[in-house]
Amino acid sequence: MINPLHLRTLLEVVRRGSFAAAATALGYTASAVSQQMSALERDSGVDLFHRSARSILPTEAALVMCRHATKVLTDIDALLAASARTAEGTSQELRLGIFPSLATYVLPRLFGSSQWPELGINLHVSVGEPQQTIGGLRTGGELDVALVYQVGQSGLAWPHSLNRQWIGDDNFRVVLPASWGIRPGSTMDAAHLSDMPWIMHHPGTSDAAVIERLFASCNLHPRVAAYSDDFNASLQLVGVGLGAALVPELALAARPENVVVLDVPEIRLARNIFALLINENRTARVEVFVDKLASILAEVTDISHVDRTP
Repeated sequence: MINPLHLRTLLEVVRRGSFAAAATALGYTASAVSQQMSALERDSGVDLFHRSARSILPTEAALVMCRHATKVLTDIDALLAASARTAEGTSQELRLGIFPSLATYVLPRLFGSSQWPELGINLHVSVGEPQQTIGGLRTGGELDVALVYQVGQSGLAWPHSLNRQWIGDDNFRVVLPASWGIRPGSTMDAAHLSDMPWIMHHPGTSDAAVIERLFASCNLHPRVAAYSDDFNASLQLVGVGLGAALVPELALAARPENVVVLDVPEIRLARNIFALLINENRTARVEVFVDKLASILAEVTDISHVDRTP
């Protein structure tokens, strides 16, 4: 019989591209991930990876299994949540900390879905930046789950006693004013952007430091026209022609029509989004809730960067 836990690990390996990266995301060791995948190959009777000294590549059988695993795991989570709701007879209180753009563009979509009443969750929401919400998860804190992001290896830290679950990546994109006359979706070298005015994060923040290092590695030394840590404000300023900016795809869900998105191959950066959970509050309902948010996040970021001609 196939272990559902091994299916979850398979999905993470295929998403991340290696056993080591999947292990980091799931909180396992690379050896544990490798053992799970070997067990899944034995139980399923198919080879899931082409292995070499330097890399692993999923086989076609693995990709097919992933497509079916997503639905199977969702059904299992829904069954467990329904069973728990029937057994308890009441809804579960869940105190959630969430960062602003996820609260703006993802959480409302879950509230508006037909599946939300079926989850049986009485949600209490606290919107704040990751450092604020992580503090609420400490012993005696006011939160059960925190949805946070980390940019690169920035200085975000949380107690080791928490369970960490990766729910998606929010990729940064370069945006320009449409009035500059550059075609949406154009590919451009980073060096060509140096002479343009830029809207940047305030110096001294962890995100700003990561972006500054990335730009320096591309030999991009921006001429700063404004500082803004609010992505919605940055997009509005881009739209009126103040400068270019680097914003995540979640923010692009509401980008103005007078903003275009570029592809700059040297600039590859993402906000890695995690759910941090207190283990004793990690029920089937909470697992389904987090999985639903992850699915909506993938949908929003998939459509938000589609180029529009203003």
